Amino acid sequence: MEGSQLKNRFRRILRHSGNGGAAAHLKLDPLLDENLEQWPHLNELVQCYRADWVKDEKKYGHYQSIGQVSFQNQIYEGPDTDVETEMRLANARQEKAEDATDDDMPSTSGRQFTEAASSDTKHFGPSPLPAYEPSFDWQNERSMIYGQRAPDSHVAHYASGLKISVKVISLSFQAGLVEPFYGTICLYNRERREKLSEDFYFRVLPTDSQDAKICFQPRGIFFLDAPSASICLLIQLEKSATEEGGVTSSVYSRKEPACLTERERQKLQVWSRIMPYRESFAWAIVPLFDNNINASSGGSASPSSPLARSVSGSSSYDGGFEPVSKITLHGKLGSSSGSSVVVEISNLNKVKESYTEDSLQDPKGKVHKPVRGILRLEIEKHQTGPVDIENVSESGSMTNESVDPGDNIADSSFSKCPSNGSDGPQSSKFKGYACDVRGSSENKPATQGSSDLVSDDFQTFDFRTTTRNEPFLQLFHSLYVYPLTVSLSRKRNLFVRVELRKDDSDVRRQPLEAMYLREPGAPLSKWVHTQIAIGARVSCYHDEIKLLLPTIWTPLHHLLFTFFHIDLQTRLEAPKPVVIGYAALPLSTHAQYVLRAEISLPIMKDLVPHYLQDAGKERIDYLEDGKNIFRLRLRLCSSLYPTNERVRDFFLEYDRHTLRTSPPWGSELLEAINSLKNVDSTALLQFLHPILNMLLNLIGNGGETLQVAAFRAVVNILTRAQQESVDDNERNRFLVNYVDYAFDDFGGRQPPVYPGLSAVWGSLARSKAKGYRVGPVYDDVLAMAWFFLELIVKSMALEQTRLFYHILALDEDIPPMQLKENVFKSILQLYDCLLTEVHERCKKGLNLAKRLNSSLAFFCYDLLSIIEPRQVFELVSLYLDKFSGVCQSALHDCKLTFLQILCDHDLFAEMPGRDPSDRNYLSSVLIQEIFLTWDHDDLSQRAKAARMLVVLMCKHEFDVRYQKTEDKLYIAQRYFPLIGQILDEMPVFYNLSAAEKREVLIVILQIVRNLDDASLVKAWQQSIARTRLFFKLMEECLTLFEHRKPANSMLLGSTSRSPAGEGPASPKYSERLSPAINTYLSEASRQEVRPQGTPENGYLWQRVNSQLSSPSQPYSLREALAQAQSSRIGASAQALRESLHPILRQKLELWEENLSASVSLQVLEITEKFSMMAATHSIATEYGKLDCITAILMNNFSRNQPLEFWKALFPVFNSVFDLHGATLIARENDRFLKHAAFHLLRLAVFRNDSIRKRAVVGIQILVRSSFYYLTQTARLRVMLTITLSELMSEIQVTQMKSDGSLEESGEARRLRKSLEEIANEEKSVELLKECGIPENSLVAFQEGSKNEWSWEEVKYLSNNLLLALDAGLEHALLGPSMSMDRYAAAESYYKLAMAFAPVPDLHIMWLLHLCDAHQEMQSWAEAAQCAVAVAGVVMQALVARNDGVWSKDHVAALRKICPMVSSSEITCEASAAEVEGYGASKLTVDSAMKYLQLANKLFSQAELFHFCASVLELVIPVYKSRQVYGQLAKSHTLLSNIYESILEQESSPIPFTDATYYRVGFYGDRFGKLDRKEYVYREPRDVRLGDIMEKLSHIYEAKLDGNNQTMHIIPDSRQVKAEELQPGVCYLQITAVDPVMENEDLGSRRERIFSLSTGGARARVFDRFLFDTPFTKNGKTQGGLEDQWKRRTVLQTEGSFPALVNRLLVIKSESLEFSPVENAIGMIETRTAALRNELEEPRSTDGDQLPRLQSLQRILQGSVAVQVNSGVLSVCTAFLSGEPATRLRSQELQQLIAALLEFMAVCKRAIRVHSRLIGDEDQEFHTQLMNGFQSLTAELSHYIPAILSEL
Repeated sequence: MEGSQLKNRFRRILRHSGNGGAAAHLKLDPLLDENLEQWPHLNELVQCYRADWVKDEKKYGHYQSIGQVSFQNQIYEGPDTDVETEMRLANARQEKAEDATDDDMPSTSGRQFTEAASSDTKHFGPSPLPAYEPSFDWQNERSMIYGQRAPDSHVAHYASGLKISVKVISLSFQAGLVEPFYGTICLYNRERREKLSEDFYFRVLPTDSQDAKICFQPRGIFFLDAPSASICLLIQLEKSATEEGGVTSSVYSRKEPACLTERERQKLQVWSRIMPYRESFAWAIVPLFDNNINASSGGSASPSSPLARSVSGSSSYDGGFEPVSKITLHGKLGSSSGSSVVVEISNLNKVKESYTEDSLQDPKGKVHKPVRGILRLEIEKHQTGPVDIENVSESGSMTNESVDPGDNIADSSFSKCPSNGSDGPQSSKFKGYACDVRGSSENKPATQGSSDLVSDDFQTFDFRTTTRNEPFLQLFHSLYVYPLTVSLSRKRNLFVRVELRKDDSDVRRQPLEAMYLREPGAPLSKWVHTQIAIGARVSCYHDEIKLLLPTIWTPLHHLLFTFFHIDLQTRLEAPKPVVIGYAALPLSTHAQYVLRAEISLPIMKDLVPHYLQDAGKERIDYLEDGKNIFRLRLRLCSSLYPTNERVRDFFLEYDRHTLRTSPPWGSELLEAINSLKNVDSTALLQFLHPILNMLLNLIGNGGETLQVAAFRAVVNILTRAQQESVDDNERNRFLVNYVDYAFDDFGGRQPPVYPGLSAVWGSLARSKAKGYRVGPVYDDVLAMAWFFLELIVKSMALEQTRLFYHILALDEDIPPMQLKENVFKSILQLYDCLLTEVHERCKKGLNLAKRLNSSLAFFCYDLLSIIEPRQVFELVSLYLDKFSGVCQSALHDCKLTFLQILCDHDLFAEMPGRDPSDRNYLSSVLIQEIFLTWDHDDLSQRAKAARMLVVLMCKHEFDVRYQKTEDKLYIAQRYFPLIGQILDEMPVFYNLSAAEKREVLIVILQIVRNLDDASLVKAWQQSIARTRLFFKLMEECLTLFEHRKPANSMLLGSTSRSPAGEGPASPKYSERLSPAINTYLSEASRQEVRPQGTPENGYLWQRVNSQLSSPSQPYSLREALAQAQSSRIGASAQALRESLHPILRQKLELWEENLSASVSLQVLEITEKFSMMAATHSIATEYGKLDCITAILMNNFSRNQPLEFWKALFPVFNSVFDLHGATLIARENDRFLKHAAFHLLRLAVFRNDSIRKRAVVGIQILVRSSFYYLTQTARLRVMLTITLSELMSEIQVTQMKSDGSLEESGEARRLRKSLEEIANEEKSVELLKECGIPENSLVAFQEGSKNEWSWEEVKYLSNNLLLALDAGLEHALLGPSMSMDRYAAAESYYKLAMAFAPVPDLHIMWLLHLCDAHQEMQSWAEAAQCAVAVAGVVMQALVARNDGVWSKDHVAALRKICPMVSSSEITCEASAAEVEGYGASKLTVDSAMKYLQLANKLFSQAELFHFCASVLELVIPVYKSRQVYGQLAKSHTLLSNIYESILEQESSPIPFTDATYYRVGFYGDRFGKLDRKEYVYREPRDVRLGDIMEKLSHIYEAKLDGNNQTMHIIPDSRQVKAEELQPGVCYLQITAVDPVMENEDLGSRRERIFSLSTGGARARVFDRFLFDTPFTKNGKTQGGLEDQWKRRTVLQTEGSFPALVNRLLVIKSESLEFSPVENAIGMIETRTAALRNELEEPRSTDGDQLPRLQSLQRILQGSVAVQVNSGVLSVCTAFLSGEPATRLRSQELQQLIAALLEFMAVCKRAIRVHSRLIGDEDQEFHTQLMNGFQSLTAELSHYIPAILSEL
């Protein structure tokens, strides 16, 4: 057992005694020191105080954290930043964070992180666990286990809150200082008028200067429990006794003269050298704390007390302080972080005469004169150990509970003596201890308490040590003597000498060397003396005399007081003292040790031998008639000598029993043991350790009766210690200290305790089990079971260590110890009894049962490290058998706690079972029980079980010892069965709440991450369904851990359910992170960040102001906000996050982002492994669909993922398509393919260029697979078109410009760029490289054939998609003006319909939108065309499928109505590429019929009856094939009606027109795409030129209005030269045009009369239009007929009317010019033709006469009536007379004359017919016509003489 480590397990801690050297090296009575064996109890006591502490390093678990994983900022697609900005921000954030701290981790766990975890190359990303549990605090997690035992500090001084050092700096007097001064300082309680500490001595020696500096003075160290206003420093000064007739001490307080005269100085100097005795001079009381202090604020005292000012400024206290240094709280807790203050004390009260301490504050005493001088002290506060920063209030003073329960010693001390030459050893011991602490396993910052105190410091003994209810931990054994008064009848100069004598037999024998001197470092002396009381009848004293007591004293040991009188006059030699008398006080009279009791003694005149004995007393003479004239007081301070008689009796009987001097049955000892019950609690607690040691010794090797008595006494003592100390913890700290540090099983000097202890306890338990009465002690022993169990364990461990200590090499582990059969049996029986107790009491719901359960768990936990694991297995299996299966909730909770504790053991996974091959009994039990719990009804237990798993995982993952891959694999294999359990019973998993699911899933991911492939495959080999379930779990991971930006989820509802009746333990800051994070953040949010430096473990959080820290008041505004928000029902996580400190909030987001990223990457990694395995067909899955892979990929695509993930995804995506392309591209996987296509397009819109480029590559991979497996891309094209359409409805393709108009958005631009890049051959290789994909990935070779990849086809695909994008964009840009500009709206619908033509569904959808738009505008013909187009799509599909009643001829017939019914190619592709939810499934005969009927209805509204007929002819075959005769009859009726309508139209005298047509030209930049284009508009037949002008002006003026643009209408129809127009102005040119018939002669010079050209029932389909424009060649706008030319313009449109839209673009324009004479001939020919037409048209019946007469009259009136003759006449005048006639060519002249003659001939014939048709009423009109005709003939004859003969 030599050496500082007992083989790694035990650590020796040198017992540090701070009480001056003598406490550690107390010289006991030299005669007895070697011979302690005679006094076994003393031996025990001395051993108890001197032996080193022995601490079990393994007891409180072992955990050594790896470094903190540093998290990267994840880059997500942000709503308002591009990737560069994101990166810049991220870097700035990172740098800022690094400036602030190492990892801006407000780490409560002390985990310092490194990069180690994420540098793992075989994984895609870091482990998800660190991000899920970023503040994992092992200590904290353990402390939450019920009944958890926490390590206690082995501070020697439990309650000491403050340590104060006082140093005397200087003393100065106004008069000057020429003689030495002496003084004492002690702590004093003003209210109670008692000394709290022994005196600290100092002296001030005179120097040549006025001011005396002290060259070296030790500091006095004082201890305080807590600050209090009544605690002061009592300072008493003394000087050499004043010479009679010499210079009195009043010179120091006189006003005039201030300084000493030279003579006075000399006299004082000489006298002080020859006078060794002193008198009292002055005193002062310095309050250390102010009155208004309160305990809670931890002593931030007011400025008027020296310890008030910790920071800033100087305050005054009767002269003022000056702060020497401000409080410094560097992060280093161990350094002196006290505040030192220099105090100048000027209120020194001069005393007139000697005094006792009690009379100091006596109000009746005279007012003392003040001394004119100043004493300067430096007072400093120290921490008594490493104290939690939180407990330091703002003033820097300590709060009451400031001792940190850490593993560190407070540097506190109990006894006082001069340094005594022992400084060296003591300080070396201290250093040894400090080193030891650093080896501590508890991962705390190891600091050494108050290292700034040096060994010369004088540590005063704290008198309260002897009155506190605490165990003595050090050896002190001294007596303080306080002589008070001696009352004599005459005045004397009296002083007292004190000495300790062994007996009274020889008066001349020297006294014992036991007296402590005042001088530091002086050896013990034989005697000491008091001050002199000068010239007093009643001499008073305030001296404190300290002496070291003998270890054992007899009745003859006594104190002898000798009283001297001294003459204070200088004669030839120094004055000699004269003995006046003696007094003696034997030590054995115990009554005097009662505190503060006064003792009075008589004074003997002379000493005679045996003066103590009655016989000797008779010969003694006394002063003052033998009255008790000497008063004194004693104070005993001893940890060896108990003042309690019962304790002394026990010690005595123990000695007798041990030395076998008492009778063998030991009845006196039994009595003494039993009477310990009645010892008062203070004495019991003070001697707790030695009493327990002795009783345990008796239990270990006494007889059975003694054992039982001792055991019962121990139980009783423990119970009282638990109840009567101030500590209410379940494990009393004194007892914990005893077990953990003090108990060392007698240092191996005696046999170990555990066999006896377990036997005696076991027999008691068995007696109870058998039903005997065992008294209340049995319940007590259950309550204190933890103590006995820990004692048994420590005893075993010490024995194990001692057994193997010398055999093993240094680095070998100690093998487990095999317990002896009988001992193990008794332990097993005892364990069984205790288990029964737990079982029974649990049912009653007693707390005791739960505590006992935890104690038993810790017992097994401890045994695992010590004894053979097989033996521990016996105990554990006994437990689990008793608690097997699903049991009551309370019992199940106990079982969980038991497992939780046991599994925290390092060896837990290794515990063997019954079968030697079963190495992992515990882990399998754990998995079963946890799974059972999840199936349990108790919700809180489910959460607890899930939490247990996570904590275990964290412990493995973050512990330095488990970092090797093989360790991680081993651990993963242990837990792997859990995944199997879950897959077998999935409903259990689905039944968990979201929070619990997250806990389970994070564990599953961690297990799978560390598994090797061979083990992982097992999860996928059993059945397809099971494999599917595994991937369902992976999908759950993605769902539950997805990172949503806080904005997306402003209000997060509570989880699916929270445990009934439980309020939330802490507010929920995050749904996705571990529940521990919420506690951690609510803790951290109570504190603000310290601005200056940060210590090693992250942030220092400091309370804003500790005085605010009451539970009802929040610590900060933020917390107030958080509380206010969490108090509202359904408080949002968002609101709580807002209330966090920005750095914490940022941290939280960083963790969440990293968690989400690492989970996604982990799932991706698993998917890739699965894909590889599936390629080898070694697993059970649906190979036809590979639904596991597709489900995960779809899930991954649709989540919000960071850049890191996308970077990893595409190589996997590529490899999956490489391996399984045929399956994935097959029709069964259309849904997946469509999903993938959609999300790839979605990614192609991202701002983040890295992601966008990867999306392009992703689409190329799809195209490659399509080429490779299908050799074409038609189906893929359909899919991409569909998904593009879906995407465009989700993204914003337009954005508002500053002027309120719309423009293309960034999303649309990026999408366009991506679609172009797909077909960019040049950049392709570079792009693949950038995305980490092999360069040959786009090659699609079939075996032995050519590369199927074709860039041409890819370009075609790309263009198709771009077309769709543009159409969608254009439609969106129209947005606001849709309702106004109906033309553009219809056009945009049309473009969309055409762009999505490859997808029948979308094509039809947009056509129907267009149809609706036309119906709203009442453009019936266009609407009907849309319906026909839709029917055409369906018919083509049906014909292509050979499905239905129609043939290609029918389709051709339909195409005549609507030329847009295009060739069948697209639709065949479309129907071949049927996609789920799209395509041919909706293309049925019925849907075609529906749209044909709609077309029929709309055509009839447009009165285009001939189209109706064609449509009905397509409907009738269907009815025929279906033999629906009723419908057939209706159809035929309808058909006959239609034909009648056509007849009616044709026979109408007013020719029928179905529409009017206008040519519109657009000129001006503001028209955008329309600029310099011409359109033909088809308008309803009643729309006139003015109407359309107004309509178009209205539309375009509104558009241009905001731009201060003006708009002009060009009034004529001439050709416009755009460059001649005014820039910046918009022009419209609108012209009415006529449609051109199919076979019309456009070169004819005749004027066109539309009714003449209408054929029969020909379809009214027009794609050419003309208009005539008159002009002159002389530049005039108008001229006579002879100058008037005519230009005929023919326009060709893109498509024919009626079309799907109201306007068609003019694609071709031709013009003809007619000369003036041709114009004239044309005009006359036109009239001739009209008349002839009227005359020749056959009329069937007489009933037709009337309409014929009317039209004939109308034409005749326009031709020959007198008033209109000018038409024909003007032609003659213009061309047949004068100069123009000469210009005509003869041919033209002939033609003109022939035309005129023919015209007149037809007129003549018409008049004849007219005369036959008219009745009487028209006779007059006929006469006018005749007259007109004759006068016209006469006029014409002037120009054409031949006319008369012709007519």
